[in-house]
Parts: sequence; structure tokens; C-alpha cells
Amino acid sequence: MSSDSASDKKDLEQPAEAKIYSASIISSDDNRFASTSVSHRKLESYHVNLIAIGGTVGTALFVYMGAGLTAGGPLNLLLGYAWWTSVIWCVAEGQKELVTQWPTDTAFSRYASRYVDDAAGFAVGWNFFLSQVALVIFEVVAFGLVLGFWDDAANINPAITITAVIVAYAFLNLWDARFFGNAEFGFAMGKVLLITGLIIMTFITMLGGNPLKDRFGFRFWRDPGVMTGPYPEHGHSTNLFEGFLACIINACFTVAGPDYLSMVAGEARNPRKVMPKAFNATIYRLVAFFIGSALCIGILVPYNDPNLLGAQAAGAPGGARSPYVIAMQRYVLTIPVLPHIVNGLILSSVFSAGNAFLFCASRSLAQMGRDGQAPKIMAKRNRNGVPYVSVIVCLAITLLSYCQVSSSAQVVITYLTGLVGSCQIVNWIVMSITYIRWDKGLKAQGISRDTLHCRSRVQPYAAQYALGCSSFVLLMQGYTVFLSGAWDTPSFIFAYFAPAFYVVLFIGWKLLKKTRWETPTSMDVTSFVNDPEFTEIIDYAEIEHRGKVGTIVHKVFSTLF
Repeated sequence: MSSDSASDKKDLEQPAEAKIYSASIISSDDNRFASTSVSHRKLESYHVNLIAIGGTVGTALFVYMGAGLTAGGPLNLLLGYAWWTSVIWCVAEGQKELVTQWPTDTAFSRYASRYVDDAAGFAVGWNFFLSQVALVIFEVVAFGLVLGFWDDAANINPAITITAVIVAYAFLNLWDARFFGNAEFGFAMGKVLLITGLIIMTFITMLGGNPLKDRFGFRFWRDPGVMTGPYPEHGHSTNLFEGFLACIINACFTVAGPDYLSMVAGEARNPRKVMPKAFNATIYRLVAFFIGSALCIGILVPYNDPNLLGAQAAGAPGGARSPYVIAMQRYVLTIPVLPHIVNGLILSSVFSAGNAFLFCASRSLAQMGRDGQAPKIMAKRNRNGVPYVSVIVCLAITLLSYCQVSSSAQVVITYLTGLVGSCQIVNWIVMSITYIRWDKGLKAQGISRDTLHCRSRVQPYAAQYALGCSSFVLLMQGYTVFLSGAWDTPSFIFAYFAPAFYVVLFIGWKLLKKTRWETPTSMDVTSFVNDPEFTEIIDYAEIEHRGKVGTIVHKVFSTLF
């Protein structure tokens, strides 16, 4: 028997789950861009979609959006969220093309390293990591606030709540990516049902389907009006514009999505089949979750509602500041338990969002360890492919949540909101620049985008639009501290820390490592094009012996999500 025949026979006899592809690399001495082996791809298509939901739907959507309503009014809120979701959609379109071409771990920071400058990837990787651990802390603190909606729970020591949440996160994230994915699947299903139910409730209630038989429709758009602003003393037109700007800044913290899809590309199964579908679904999530919620909140509650304003001023816990709960207490009086049900679902959403943020933070840190941008030990994985060292480090940082014990939880939430918002905007800017550079590289090297595995829409104009809008909002998000008599040092620091942090990291890494700015003709845009790990469609049902029932259940979930 020839050696080739023997080799073929050996391949046929080898169990499918043992098949591991070695990815293409840029050069023989540079394995920073080596891909994840198939053995660590554990997430199904529905896991990917629902993790994206888990990372975007949390406290902000149900509670924090009310602050936008009181600052700008219903029309400003709707326009602000519609405008910002258009920006995020443009970012998602660029990421769709890049992720499908090269579905690797912590994708967008690696793209920045490869198509812009290694210093850009280093800086945005740490910026993203900072935003994610800050969001974990935010959700852990918010969990206690939402729990405080119930009088019996309000007296629980915050340290007990924080400890319980962190232990639960450790259990879910140190085991197996599939275990995490299945947990997020359940939580995300609850979020979808909650959002759907709230939207349906809004339209039934506004058409008179409430105990008061009050067909109020768009009454609150007429009285007190469609727009307001936070500074009436600045003049009518300026005040209304500032209200619109306040709603955009509110949306910057609330709306997300493409970064979480990019994060899980390295652990998604059959990525070139799954990831384009997941990104295409982004527009539906943006419209239904964020624009839909902005419309519903503006319908249900007037911007000058005394209960909402009072709850915000007093830092009321959880659902007490939710416009949905306030509307229920007004119109759904015959079902007194309903606000409690909604608060319970908000509580699960908060927990789920923090869980997803921890997943993304640990993967980001692990990837940087693998690429030499963080200590190598951060890349260590257990036998299930979980970067357990990175998870433990992220959990250790999350212990900063105990600051709530000695400080007002509302103060912690306020500062984290500014920090996370600016971090996310920096991410959008870098993603947009990366796509623009990628597009220039393709053109310079004579590669048609028609030959790509997935071609995004309205490019490169979408990336240019996202870059311009994100840059404008980044400059404006902390403008209020410059108003007369409004200076607040912590607010200034948290609003503008992220861009300064990014610049310092970029310059420092560039000087230390003497990295080069990738030119359109020198950047590598061809590796991984035909990598079998990404291209071959693998039947995991056969590999894992799911049986008929398991296969049917999997197909149903994959079709729905």
C-alpha cells in the first residue's frame, strides 16, 4: 500500500472530533494570528444569536432609557435612538464582511492589528477589555438595585448579593463554552419574551385595553409635548438640540451588538455559514429592541411624569425607575402582580448581561495573551477550551463591585455609565477605521469585493458615516461639564478617559514594539481565504451522536435563531 493510501485510510479512521486544522499564518515566526482549533468551536448558530442578545439587553434597555425620555422627550428619544442604531448598523455591516472572511477570536482587535497597526489592535483590545469588566461591575451593582424593588430584599446586605452573583458567574464561565451558551440561551429567551410582551402591552394599553378604558394613544406627545431639553435657560432651540444630544448619549451606552458577535466568531461552529446570518439579524434586533422600546416608552409615560422624575431623583431601585413598571402601576391596576413579574424578568436580564460581558472580557484577555499583548498565562485553556486564567482574573476585577458597600450604588452606576459609553464609542471608531483600511487594501491589491465570502452593503460609505458620527458623539458626550458652574471632575474623567487611555496605549506600544503602520499594498488581505477550518461545513450532530430527538431540537432552534 502506498504511503498516500495509508495516510488517507488513517484520516478516515480518525474520529471526527479529533480533527484540528492548522490555520494559515502571516509568517513562519509570527503565530499571533493563528486561529482557534475546531475542537474549541462549541457554539451553535442559536448560541451566537442569543449571546448577542444577552450582551445588548440589560438594565439600560428597561431602566436607563427612562433618563433619555426625561432629558429629551419622546420624539428626541425616538430620533436619537434611530440615528444611533443607524450608526451601529453601519459598523455591523463592516464587521460582517471581515468576520466572515476571517472568523477568529476577539476578531475586531485582531483586524485592527492586521489592517491598521499592531498598536491599534493592542490599544483597542485593552479598551474593549476595560469596557467589558466595567460592564460586569455595572450589572453586578445594578442587580442589587433591581433586587431592591422588593421591600423584603431591600434590606439585604449588598455584599451578600454581590458575592452570590460573582459565584454564579464563576460557575457558568469556568466550565464549558456550551454550558455558558445554553445558560445564555435560556436567559435570552426570557429577554425576547419580555421585550415582545412589553411592546404588545404598550399597543393594547394605548388603544384602550386597560382597566381605565383610557384610549390615550399619543396623548403624551401632545401634552406635555414631543420634545424638551435639560437646560431651558439656554434658549428654546438650543435646549431642544441639547435634549436630542442627551438622548444620543443615552443611546451610546444602551445600544450595542456587533462587537459581541465579533467576539464569539472564534468559538462559533461553521462560522462562514453562521456569522453572516447572525450579522444580518442585527438590524432586526436594533429596530425591535431599541427603536421599538424608545417608541413604547414615549407612548406610555410623559417626560414630566412625577413618578418617573421622583424615582430618578431619589435613585429608586430597579423597576421603580422603569417607565414600563410606572405605566403598569397606572394602567394595569387589576393585575398588581404584573410589575413584580416584569421586575423579576428585568433582574434575570441584568444577570444575563453581566454573564455575557464576563464571557467577552475573558475571551478578550485570553486573545491578548495569545497574541503577546498580555501575559501569556492569560491564554491558558482547560480541556474544554475555556481560558480559565482569564476568567479568574476578570472575576477578581469584578470584586470592585464591593465599592457599592461603602458608596452609593447610584454614584457607582453614574460613573460607570460614562466610562462604558466612551469606551464603546472608541470601539466603533476603531472598527470603522479598520474597515476603511481593509477596503483600501483590497483596492490597492486589485482584489474585488465580489470575490469575498461575504460582501457587506453600502461600503465604504457606511464605515465613513459611522466614523464621522462616532467621532462627533465622542467629543460631545461630556460637554455638560464645560457649562457654566457645572464642572465635575469625576464626570469629566469618566467621560473622556477612554480616548486618552487608547492614545496612551497606542503610542506606548508603538514606541515599545516599533510597530509599523500597514499600507494598503503591504497589509495581508489574503490569508485564511480558503482555510478549511472556516470553509468546511461540519456535521456536529453526527460527531456528537445527538440522536434523532437532539438533532430535531437543534434544527428547530437553529431555524428560529
